[in-house]
Amino acid sequence: MGLLTQLLTFPLAPVRGVNWVVDQVLDAAEREYYDPAPVERELAELEKALLEGRLDQAEFDEREDELLDRLEEIAAYRRGDPAP
Repeated sequence: MGLLTQLLTFPLAPVRGVNWVVDQVLDAAEREYYDPAPVERELAELEKALLEGRLDQAEFDEREDELLDRLEEIAAYRRGDPAP
């Protein structure tokens, strides 16, 4: 960017700054949303609850299906597949 362009677009600097912050927040939110670790931990805790008898098989199956679907969504995102 040349000096003249910088001077002419200087009034837009706050807008560019806000856009940068929004981009950073969105990137962080996406990283957190598409992190498989919390889903895997929840699956492990779900299995533990089933083995300890705190959960019946039907409830376990329903919740496990939801979590496995979530893991598939995360894997598709990481592969770059389009969203369903």
